[in-house]
Amino acid sequence: MTNKTKRPWWLLIASLLAVFAVVAAACADDDDDAAPPATTAEPEPAPEPEPAPEPEPAPEPEPAPEPEPEPEAEPAPQPEAEPAPEPEPEPAPEPPKTQGPGGEEAVASSEVALGGDEIAEVQGGGYTAALLWHTAGAFTDAVSEGARDAFAELGIEVIAETNAQFDAAQQANDVETVMALSPDIIISLAIGPDAGAEAFRPAVDAGVQLVFLSNVPQGYVHGQDYVGIVTDDLAAMGITAADLLADALGGEGEIGYIFHDAAYYVTNQRDQAFKTWIEINYPGIEIVAEQGLADPAAAEEIATAMLTRNPNLDGIYAPWSAGPADGVLAALRAAGASDVALVTMDLDTNVSLDMVEGGNVVGIAADEAYNLGRTMAIEGAYGLLGKPAPAFAVVPAIGVTADNIVEGYRQSLAADPPQEVLDAIG
Repeated sequence: MTNKTKRPWWLLIASLLAVFAVVAAACADDDDDAAPPATTAEPEPAPEPEPAPEPEPAPEPEPAPEPEPEPEAEPAPQPEAEPAPEPEPEPAPEPPKTQGPGGEEAVASSEVALGGDEIAEVQGGGYTAALLWHTAGAFTDAVSEGARDAFAELGIEVIAETNAQFDAAQQANDVETVMALSPDIIISLAIGPDAGAEAFRPAVDAGVQLVFLSNVPQGYVHGQDYVGIVTDDLAAMGITAADLLADALGGEGEIGYIFHDAAYYVTNQRDQAFKTWIEINYPGIEIVAEQGLADPAAAEEIATAMLTRNPNLDGIYAPWSAGPADGVLAALRAAGASDVALVTMDLDTNVSLDMVEGGNVVGIAADEAYNLGRTMAIEGAYGLLGKPAPAFAVVPAIGVTADNIVEGYRQSLAADPPQEVLDAIG
């Protein structure tokens, strides 16, 4: 048997299934009248869901209404401003005032005096005195005369008088020599504070009553080492010189100011008082040139330079007469400046003669030199009595012009002017 005559089993099964399908179909046709054929309804597609509506964007918040500006408050009415107070005027500068080398307050020489009983006590003591001067000249002669007269009234004998010629070593020798005579009182001007301290130490140690003119030795204590100091009213000297020059200029003009350029309270205070008094009291006078003077011999050169730089100069101040004022006079004469007024300090022949002859010198401020000597002698007696004396006493200043030169000499130096000055007066 071959494979060609043998039917496969799966073919038989397929034929049976086909017959069964035909029979089933016929049966189905008979049932069509009774009911509609059931049909498998295809399910309607589910409606597609409507897309969710997109959310409406949230409405933007309406901007907040801008606040209405509040009405500006009306400014409170300001009180009417009071007018600004006028500035207070600056206090007027104080006038110059004389002070001692240590700031001591000045006491007028008129307050230095002795009562009758005191004079009698001194007169009966048999005391002696020595005058030890720094130099010689009209000034020291007048001081010496005043001292001698006062000592004579007090019964005190003057046993020595010396001149150190501005030599400190010589002054020390003078003290040593005089101490051999055992004086009770010495009156003097110490040459230099340091040298003077050494020179007068033997007298201090011996208990001698020391009275000094203008200067006091370094380290000396008032009432212990010395009785007192007597000098000019320094501020009054400067003020007097300022008034003399201002009067000559009629209160107006340009002036030169030559001052002593050294640490010496006497000339420093005199010079400064002149300058300050001009500035306070004479607004019409202007100091247009000022120069310090250390060496009196340089005065002519300084004045010449002032005249060259200030051709409209109306006046010049020189710190003292013998030396500085002489040099200024020489410069004025050399320049032919006969219309420039000169004022200075201390009476001296050259400046006095120029003044009375109608030259450049218009005035001289002077002290009462004779009164200086008298006051020193009386203070020496204070020391003998153990009576406290003023630390710093001053004598008045006087203004001397061509009109009162004779009286000025007598009041200052207790003498007439030199003969050549008297001859020029006529």
